[in-house]
Amino acid sequence: MTEGEISQKVSLVNQATEATVVEKMIEALSLYGMKIIAAVLIIVVGLWISKIIKSCFLKTLQKKKVDPTLVGFFASMLHGGLVIFVFISAISKLGVQTASFVAVIGAAGLAVGLALQGSLSNFAAGILLILFKPFKVGNFVKAGGEAGVIVEVGIFTTEMKTPDNVQIIIPNSTIMGSAITNVSAHPTRRIDMTLGVGYDDDLNMAKQIIEDLLAADERVLKDPVATIAVANLGDSSVEFVIRPWVNSADYWAVKFDFTKAVKEKFDAEGISIPYPQSDVHVFQEKSS
Repeated sequence: MTEGEISQKVSLVNQATEATVVEKMIEALSLYGMKIIAAVLIIVVGLWISKIIKSCFLKTLQKKKVDPTLVGFFASMLHGGLVIFVFISAISKLGVQTASFVAVIGAAGLAVGLALQGSLSNFAAGILLILFKPFKVGNFVKAGGEAGVIVEVGIFTTEMKTPDNVQIIIPNSTIMGSAITNVSAHPTRRIDMTLGVGYDDDLNMAKQIIEDLLAADERVLKDPVATIAVANLGDSSVEFVIRPWVNSADYWAVKFDFTKAVKEKFDAEGISIPYPQSDVHVFQEKSS
């Protein structure tokens, strides 16, 4: 075989190889190119649809007057879940096995959940507080071992302000795990007071004075009628229970004013308010 024939055969082999490579490239492009285009379309269309779903979800919750804190949180969670679903679908379209991705996401979620048990507990409690509303901003509440006016109910913590203007931040799980006393839940409250008078004093006069003082105070409600009754015969006094009803905002003012007024009126009318006292008797033994 001459050198020319060898060169010709090599050239034919190279041409055949090049043709095969080109054919495989065209085949790969025709196969994977469509998949890539489909994956890109899935991402673009999926993200667009996810935004529409999020917007509709927001409008629905807002129409139902759901708490704004929950609206934003749930909308973000929904959008995040849809985005993850879209990207997993796009990867799957390329022929990549997504089972491993799902497993990794699940394992990561489990690890995060175990690491943030306390935070997740506070989160769940925050959702319950916002949904069931045992109190709202502005209410005076006793909860979690603290008492104060609610300033903000968050996803993880609740902020309250004490009467002496101290900020307190309580984990939501602590609040949900304890009894909640909402002092501001109703527009009216009953003031419960106990007042003692001497055994030698005129009980009818004392009761009349209490009735007149309550009647003269416009903040005391006429309905329900205030309760004034002799409740107990104590060691050193006869005890009256006094239970007028007032608007919640007037509770402390009425209580303080009435306490001062009844003391002054009893003093003016000569009615005593006994206080605990002890009589000490000293006996001297006679010497034999």
